Amino acid sequence: MIANTSATRRNTEDESGADVETVGRAARLSRRLGRADLRAVPEARRALRELLEGWGKPGCSETAELLTSELVTNALVHTDQDAVLTATVSPAGLRVEVRDFVARRPRPRVPIADDGTSGRGLILVQSLADAWGVRAHGVGKSVWFELGAGAA
Repeated sequence: MIANTSATRRNTEDESGADVETVGRAARLSRRLGRADLRAVPEARRALRELLEGWGKPGCSETAELLTSELVTNALVHTDQDAVLTATVSPAGLRVEVRDFVARRPRPRVPIADDGTSGRGLILVQSLADAWGVRAHGVGKSVWFELGAGAA
């Protein structure tokens, strides 16, 4: 879904310390997330919000923030390892990946009614994303989702 349209490159660092790279009409956010540091969740949402300013239909950015926070939280809570957030946005759509360094694959599960807020993250991703999945790496995996610019 995400394609680079030109070789023009510009690298910057936003105020939260995330690297933002612009390639043609696509922009890319990359941020390392510290092990079990849940302060990274709102910071990731803010960095993504800045990246997506003016992109997509109303509600797209909010959906992307919600799904990103779910993937970031899952990586930090369930792996006890660092993680890497990458988001690439173009006029065609958005792709967000959260890579961790544990091979165990996540599985959507039906939340238990009296389980508070736990267990709903991947169900939300599955329900709201245009596409999502898990990609294995030599060490660990990436959990990703995509949203089209017309989503919401």
